[in-house]
Amino acid sequence: MSVLILARDFDPSVDQMIPMLTRRDATVHRVNTGWFPAQMQVSTELRGRWQGQLSTPRGAIDLDEVSSVWYRSPEAYRMPPEMSPVEAEHARVEAKYGLGGVLASLPVLWCNHPNRVADAAYKPVQLVRAAMAGLAVPDTLITNEPDAARKFGSEGPTVTKLVGGMAIEEDGTRKNVYTRLLAEADFADLAGIEHTTHLFQRWVPKAQECRVIVIGRHVTAAAITAGSKRAYVDYRTDYDSLSYELVEPPGAVAAGIRALLKGFDLVYGALDFVITPEGEWVFLEINPAGQYGYIEQNTGAPLTEQLANLLAGAA
Repeated sequence: MSVLILARDFDPSVDQMIPMLTRRDATVHRVNTGWFPAQMQVSTELRGRWQGQLSTPRGAIDLDEVSSVWYRSPEAYRMPPEMSPVEAEHARVEAKYGLGGVLASLPVLWCNHPNRVADAAYKPVQLVRAAMAGLAVPDTLITNEPDAARKFGSEGPTVTKLVGGMAIEEDGTRKNVYTRLLAEADFADLAGIEHTTHLFQRWVPKAQECRVIVIGRHVTAAAITAGSKRAYVDYRTDYDSLSYELVEPPGAVAAGIRALLKGFDLVYGALDFVITPEGEWVFLEINPAGQYGYIEQNTGAPLTEQLANLLAGAA
């Protein structure tokens, strides 16, 4: 049994996973695709499937022996600095479809396959699929028209969030962008809204939020209670104020979650819900490669063990 982990050089969740897999008699290969081409080489031939090897700083990997892949959070290919911008972009594209294509073709268990991750990354698609799966979703507007945004905002409390991603890169600095509850003054000044799409969503009153981690057949739900005003709008702004408890999703919600993952062909997912004061669960989003470590740390749920069993074929 050979498990290929595609991840960044620094990833505490991977650090915890490797000994779990080793105890299950798995050979573990940890690879950062950012090593290519300076520190990693590939040579494969098509013989029914791609056969050959990756040469990495940590040794050679026989692709024919790989039994599962954990697509965790690999970095983009890093082209040599002596390349011109045009040359580097061309090389990245060729690496994406060359090395990336070889890896994506491996007929093994993926958690999750990068193509499925890409499909599920579109928030508008998530919301439609969630509704089709029977989950409650908030009223949502996507627009670049100021009048449409103002009309939507006049109909009830409204938040805005990024349609894609979680942060903006500026001057070499990563700046997280959090969900914002909009005030009347925000709608009075919508300068620049016309330049791209924006997501506006009806504010859902919350008693708690809930992070649901799905690993194969396991569904683990952790209710999160905000301990500060800031965290009440977006709990990511104040982790120190949060408290956690494991809860059981209502049967209809659990069925909807399973249907949503099945529709996206995912074996792993991190889903976010609001639990209203009346006890209704309202779906916000799914991240097919979302974080689970802080849930395990704060609740004791055996998520690393569940994922190790999945990758080792024991789930």
